[in-house]
Amino acid sequence: MKNGLLVAGCMLLLSACGGDGSGSGDGKKPVSRLAFVTNGVADFWTIGQAGALKAGQELGVDVQVLMPAGGISEQKDILEDLITKGVDGVAVSPIDPVNQTAILNEVAGRAKLITHDSDAPDSKRLYYIGTDNYKAGRMCGQLVKEVLPEGGALMIFIGRMEQENSKRRRQGLIDELLDRSDDPTRYDAPGKVIKGSKYTVLGTLTDQFDRAKAKANAEDALSRYPDLKCMVGLFAYNPPLILQALAQGGKLGQVKVVAFDEDDETLQGIIDGNVYGTVVQNPYQYGYKSIEVLNQVLEGDLSDLPESGFIDIPARLIRKDNVEVFWEDLKKKLATPKRQEEVKPTEGAGEPIGKG
Repeated sequence: MKNGLLVAGCMLLLSACGGDGSGSGDGKKPVSRLAFVTNGVADFWTIGQAGALKAGQELGVDVQVLMPAGGISEQKDILEDLITKGVDGVAVSPIDPVNQTAILNEVAGRAKLITHDSDAPDSKRLYYIGTDNYKAGRMCGQLVKEVLPEGGALMIFIGRMEQENSKRRRQGLIDELLDRSDDPTRYDAPGKVIKGSKYTVLGTLTDQFDRAKAKANAEDALSRYPDLKCMVGLFAYNPPLILQALAQGGKLGQVKVVAFDEDDETLQGIIDGNVYGTVVQNPYQYGYKSIEVLNQVLEGDLSDLPESGFIDIPARLIRKDNVEVFWEDLKKKLATPKRQEEVKPTEGAGEPIGKG
């Protein structure tokens, strides 16, 4: 096993049945060993982790959560390591689905494979659990229209464009602002200014999950475009960093902010009036449902799973009128389950998944 995986990532085990995942020798069925792999390290995935661990606890399966900090190469290493360990099922959010098809299919040949959050439709994954990101992007565009009814110039901030969910989310936002018809396959190149009758998208700035770069992008946009009316953060950590840049530049409240996802600072920003609203997915359900579906597949129970392979977790709009109720519910979810075991980065290297 590559030690770098655990140094850079986050590894949590849940031995819900009190065993090591190998069976007790008393005739009982061996405990299934499942892995929930994210596309990076973020508070968004801390919420997903809570859902995955809760499902593991309720279903009596061993769950390992892995958060790669090193991008596509580390995610590939994680998947290869899981194959070596012989896990029963893997739920992964692919960073670059087109270029990861080979490794995803290798996983699918050795374990049950599903995707979550970001899909890999050309792979041999069994199901995709997530939000329709194109629709969610259009919902984000609706928030921009509400906060800037007269129109204006805006900048988009996002982690990376390689992911399927990123492309669709951004395109839905642009199509809504330009009052276009629905077309999830449409693609406007990030490097050009996109003008509509009322709204102008000045550009799309990526950061590859680098927080320092994300904040620098926000600061640069404020400096370069004095007529900037709105900043839209499409990954969970983007809106909080946008708020920091605005505060330091003395423009908090002057430039409107529209967000995506449910970072604490984003939700507090809505309460304080510094963020107009956010489109939230449901990372808790991504985690919970991923483990639930993998367990169903392993049990051979496909009766309530869709033939299309897409399990939709609808997005929601959060504004000042519903943010506190939403946040309180989120806090309750994050309070459980209790972590029964935490493996430190340098410990447990090469050990089987679920081994206590």
